[in-house]
Amino acid sequence: MTTLLWFRQDLRLDDHPALWRACADGPVIPVYCLTPVTDTGPLYDTGVSLARCGAHRRRFLLEALHDLRSALRACGSDLVVVNEPPEQALPRLADATGARRLVTTQQPGTEEAAQVEAVRQAMGHLPVDEVENDGLFRRAQLPFPLARLPGTFTRFRKSVEENVDMDPPLLAPEKLPPIPATASAFDQGLPERPTADLDPRAAFHFQGGEQAGRARLRHYLWDSEALRDYKQTRNGLLGADYSSKLSPWLALGCLSPRRLVSEVRRFEREVIANDSTYWLIFEVLWREYFRWVAGRSGTRLFGFNGISERRLPEPPFNAERFQRWCEGRTGLPFVDANMHELNATGFMSNRGRQNVASFLIHDLAMDWRLGAAWFEQQLIDYDVASNWGNWAYIAGAGTDPRQGRWFNVLNQAQRYDPQGDYVCHWIPELETLEASHRHTPFLLPTHQRTALGLPDLVIPPPRGWHNDLNTRPQQRKA
Repeated sequence: MTTLLWFRQDLRLDDHPALWRACADGPVIPVYCLTPVTDTGPLYDTGVSLARCGAHRRRFLLEALHDLRSALRACGSDLVVVNEPPEQALPRLADATGARRLVTTQQPGTEEAAQVEAVRQAMGHLPVDEVENDGLFRRAQLPFPLARLPGTFTRFRKSVEENVDMDPPLLAPEKLPPIPATASAFDQGLPERPTADLDPRAAFHFQGGEQAGRARLRHYLWDSEALRDYKQTRNGLLGADYSSKLSPWLALGCLSPRRLVSEVRRFEREVIANDSTYWLIFEVLWREYFRWVAGRSGTRLFGFNGISERRLPEPPFNAERFQRWCEGRTGLPFVDANMHELNATGFMSNRGRQNVASFLIHDLAMDWRLGAAWFEQQLIDYDVASNWGNWAYIAGAGTDPRQGRWFNVLNQAQRYDPQGDYVCHWIPELETLEASHRHTPFLLPTHQRTALGLPDLVIPPPRGWHNDLNTRPQQRKA
């Protein structure tokens, strides 16, 4: 029986249960639907429209698809790429090839579920088999029904750590049958492998694909052994190895979370087991929790009140504030430098993400979903569950029992970038200031700030900053 294997956010061959399910009954035709990138339309009655997938995400995706096609060809198969919606392409491909079944990976997110349902309806009598593939645990392994998912991460973590054993990762197949000529005729080809337009300020170049993801995993664990110190370095801002930087490959499914955890466990056996090795698994468990939260919450996760039982006051839209935040022109260097890095590279540190989100929500008084949508466009590691779950968490619309997470961003800047090295890296105009004043150029007289080309602070200094404001900075003498 010929089976269509519909790839989505699972662009790898290693530890791919859906691939093995598809191979169980005969020939397999791997297919990917590269639908056009479209705007979201106006966001939440603001009049703002954002593309769902920006240039950085698009580049990383195309690199991953080229890598997947090469891996499939090396196994004797190929990847059929069609440039139309799956509910149109997949039934026609099934008719042409005589396929009797479609297998795909189950994904979190309401739009992802709706797309599968549209395909199911379009396929008629042909079965559509969704396989749990890209989490640490299968639903049947959870020690509670999904409807009773713990309301906090800590309770979830303790429960699964005590009661669940992760399935061992599966090996990639060494050989696959060739796809029929009728399937090859449907292939519309991939756009050329993009030439990476790497910003020279980026400390690390992310390349899409399973091969690059596995190489990064080997480097971080085995070549550099940087994992030894992860808990101490994870809040870094500059450099290649302060964090694992594996999230982009996890987000597109180029790397299996089970493979990652399995390798960390092996590192613990063969090298060292310490707080740092545990903390990386701890972060993967956060990702896992958000996946189950998204699966339980449905469309509620994307509403202004999120999954919170509280009714939050919805703020008015301020176009200037939102634009200046997006462009990194708020006048607060720590926020602006992080936004410059995001816009230039498609990546931002975890410490940066928490702070720019808090600033948008709690200091600029903006709808948190606008920030989540901007991250969706820009981040190469965009993951629907983690992105929207984290933004809701900071806003007080998620799983945090408190009413949001406000960060004193100025204090955070001085704590995690005490010499201003990070902000100078992305805003070189600050280099003329003394290190102790690089985070507060808004205290300069207007003519000095104008001469440096620095923007005014978008809002008056928040009241919570008052103990962290330095004395008026002076320009460094030549």
